[in-house]
Amino acid sequence: MLPESSALKNIMLGLLPESVDLLCELIAIPSIRGAEGPVSRHAAESFRPFCDTSELIPFPQDFTQRPDYVWPNPDIHYADTCNLRLSVKGASQGRSLILNAHSDVVPPSEGQKDPYKPKVENDIVYGRGACDDKGQFAVIHLLLRTMKKLKLRPRGSLTVDFVVEEENGGNGSLLAVQDIPQHDAAIVLEPTNLKICAAVRGAVWFELTATGKAGHSGSPGKTKSALKIAIEAMRVIEAYHDTLLAASHHKNPLFVNYPDPMPVTFGQVNSGDWPATAPAQAIVKGVFGFLPDLTMLEVQNGLQNILRQHADPWVAKHTRIDFNMLNNEGNTLAADHELVATLAEAGRDIGHPLEIIGMTAACDAWRYDKIGIPTVVFGAGDLWQHAHSADEQISTKSIVEAALILMRFIDRWSGWVEEVETKG
Repeated sequence: MLPESSALKNIMLGLLPESVDLLCELIAIPSIRGAEGPVSRHAAESFRPFCDTSELIPFPQDFTQRPDYVWPNPDIHYADTCNLRLSVKGASQGRSLILNAHSDVVPPSEGQKDPYKPKVENDIVYGRGACDDKGQFAVIHLLLRTMKKLKLRPRGSLTVDFVVEEENGGNGSLLAVQDIPQHDAAIVLEPTNLKICAAVRGAVWFELTATGKAGHSGSPGKTKSALKIAIEAMRVIEAYHDTLLAASHHKNPLFVNYPDPMPVTFGQVNSGDWPATAPAQAIVKGVFGFLPDLTMLEVQNGLQNILRQHADPWVAKHTRIDFNMLNNEGNTLAADHELVATLAEAGRDIGHPLEIIGMTAACDAWRYDKIGIPTVVFGAGDLWQHAHSADEQISTKSIVEAALILMRFIDRWSGWVEEVETKG
């Protein structure tokens, strides 16, 4: 029923230009946090002809009061922000599938010229979001249009969640999982360079506040530099990271080939207002990664405890660490899990063996895993080379290959029924 791979690829190549056009249209709509509404609405209309339903999902008024809502920001309002859910009804009793991709992007990178002006050169699409994650919209667009052209309907239901706020902790996916029926599997589309990420590390973003005693540089005995206290706290945090890595590495086989799959990064420091004055306060913001054998709460508690128990009473008493930004759990499936194995078989079907790895970045996959849906991460584009970069890009070849693999995956996972047109 499904054409052989070379014929299927030729069909997709014929349909590709319209999907690339959609990608360029989406890139041209800036969709940083709080401004995703126009992308959701544009995508809703673009996908409507190729699915059974295309529904905008608004945020409830009290959503920000949920205990699991992340990264509160009084400047963010949801009146014009919504998820988009597509559905293709299953034709019979096949296994169901969720696809997830996110519409939000990070702000333009330093040196990125015309980030929202898409450019296509030599089959490469450039622009903010091309790789992470609007390229995955093009993959799904190409997949659904191919299904429509071939008049094929999966035996099991197919749900597509296009969500907001992945980049700041997954509030869009948190909304998506609230009212979704149980599905047999989920694939979160992120730019994995067509590798299967069967395990994903977690991450907690932290804000470290150190308090000192301000004073002139000529009175060192009467001052306590908050910046030096913060530096000591950073040293302790790095030592804690090393301890956790040593304990976790061997428990997570898909991460053993990475020297450090759970790095700690100190990204921002704000301290002092004069070079010759010891600052009274220093604030350091960063991210602490962890492997899936640990939980977010365990890591947060551990970071707080190592500072409270510091041998220097001043450090113990005058440092505080908060977790009011992104907080993601990790998730994992065994490399031989049926979902992983079936996706790998789909790659072999088209002559593209798929490497099974651990993902050294955090994403929304854990939201589905947490409600009992087996989940992997897979997609077109290269997160490690191009996501969030000044030359963000995705190749049209990878868009076609990702859609082709997903088509073959559905063939193995659920199967197809050919729709017969009836004359009335």
